[in-house]
Amino acid sequence: MITATAALALAGCGQESTDDPAPGQAGGKPTVCLVMKSLANEYFQQMQDGAVKHVQERNDLTLESTGTQNETDVDGQVALVESCITKLARAIVIAPADSKALVQVVAKAVKADIKVVNIDVKLDDGALQQAGVDVPFVGPDNRDGARQSGKVLADLLGRGGKVVILEGNPGADNATQRKNGFNDAVAEGGLTLLDSKTAHWETDEANQVFASMLTAHPDIQGVLASNDSMALGAIKVIQERRANVKVASFDNIPAVKEHVQSGVMVATLDQYGSKQAADGIDYAMKMIAGETVTGWQKTEIKLITKDNIGS
Repeated sequence: MITATAALALAGCGQESTDDPAPGQAGGKPTVCLVMKSLANEYFQQMQDGAVKHVQERNDLTLESTGTQNETDVDGQVALVESCITKLARAIVIAPADSKALVQVVAKAVKADIKVVNIDVKLDDGALQQAGVDVPFVGPDNRDGARQSGKVLADLLGRGGKVVILEGNPGADNATQRKNGFNDAVAEGGLTLLDSKTAHWETDEANQVFASMLTAHPDIQGVLASNDSMALGAIKVIQERRANVKVASFDNIPAVKEHVQSGVMVATLDQYGSKQAADGIDYAMKMIAGETVTGWQKTEIKLITKDNIGS
């Protein structure tokens, strides 16, 4: 479990107060916990960097930014949320590793009067309802984003093009939505889906999974990867075998820029992770101030191709 704590009280110069801060306050400012998934993933590194910059600009809260070692470390995330509860944070902004497994500890936080904002991966509505809590979601339309990215590949390959899907963590709503979006693109473009398997968002696992797929189906023409980390694993196989396979993906992390420019990755989808975190923090601060925030606060997405990768 990686814990990267960004203590950003950012107090101005002058005499320090001798009063003890209230619970969940540091230097008179509310503490907000940002709980992410794997900080080894460039996407979450960008999210953390964006959150830190945003908090510096706001200068009215203390941010504790944490993440796990891998994308599926549910127990690790639960422990991070428990730590935020113990510290009496005023708010928690969370990108959950699993849409159902994190609900119990999130509900515990809400019932402890900690404001919770869900970003990136939507918590399961049924599980939230069963737990008796309402948690706002700040995030993109993952299905539409995957459909847009997949459509670029479908248009390139044409009807009958043979493709496979690399799925994310089966317990995560965004993995389900992206798989659905890719299936939409497959159906609309008349593609032939040869296989669809999870690689749990991870590069090394995707490398192994796609290598097996390509061995079983040497006629694969395209890969629909549910995130860029998995796309990188597939691209390594493509390069090693000198295969004529194109990739459509999701996230637009810096590491894929060269592959978009070279043409092996025909599309990725920018979901502006750093802005998601900033928006989540803003909504958390509104809730701390007494405002009511509910439902889905939809965030921006942008299709990225060779034509606009540098813009």
